[in-house]
Amino acid sequence: MNIWITGASSGIGESVARLYAEAGHTVFASARNQDALKAMESASNEYAGRIVAAPLDVTDNNSVIDAFEKIKHDKNPLDLVILNAGYYEPVEFADLTLEHFEKTYDVNLRGVVRCLIPVLKYFTEQQHGHIAIVSSVSGFRGLPRAAAYGSSKAALINMAESLKPECNANSIQLSLINPGFVKSKLTEQNKFNMPFIMETEDAAKRIVDGLESTAFELTFPKRFTYWLKLFRILPYWLYFVVTKKLL
Repeated sequence: MNIWITGASSGIGESVARLYAEAGHTVFASARNQDALKAMESASNEYAGRIVAAPLDVTDNNSVIDAFEKIKHDKNPLDLVILNAGYYEPVEFADLTLEHFEKTYDVNLRGVVRCLIPVLKYFTEQQHGHIAIVSSVSGFRGLPRAAAYGSSKAALINMAESLKPECNANSIQLSLINPGFVKSKLTEQNKFNMPFIMETEDAAKRIVDGLESTAFELTFPKRFTYWLKLFRILPYWLYFVVTKKLL
């Protein structure tokens, strides 16, 4: 397979890229950190497949288009695209700023859309392809200190749900990935207990294995994320009793 992964220079994205390359696939790894991508590319010489550095900035539409034009002209067509680039910064109520919301939405929501639009056109013309959008359980319902991050992820969930029937009609498989807490540079910022936090490698393997199925949503660890799903059916008065304890 030929696979394109954004947010691939660290964390889940880097681990997923490596797993696919080790299994013999070609992975186009995208992120802003060109040095990290080049190091990944060099290390892949020892793998059955390969990693190709495809640097871009998801907040810059021209950067995305230029990178995608180079990727899609490889000798083999793309089979799978994993839109994983994300930004997270916990912010207290008193410190909320417009800039914080704009930066979060520009990466987490508009960054995905900038990559998604050319991919949808490409796979529609190809009448084949698989797109995976990485959201978060933070998008299930609003949580304290995550007003920007959680709402950006909720938008991704809603968008994926909206696009799913139309993707099916155009022979495109669309998957939604909602992880719980995973060890990364982003979650290192959290100053609270993170239930059932997973190692990055474990999360990456679950994604790679899960994308083999035709299931729409891939969420893990289920012993944590399914409890959060139950929160979505709680009446507001009871839900706010629960979230008040998180302050």
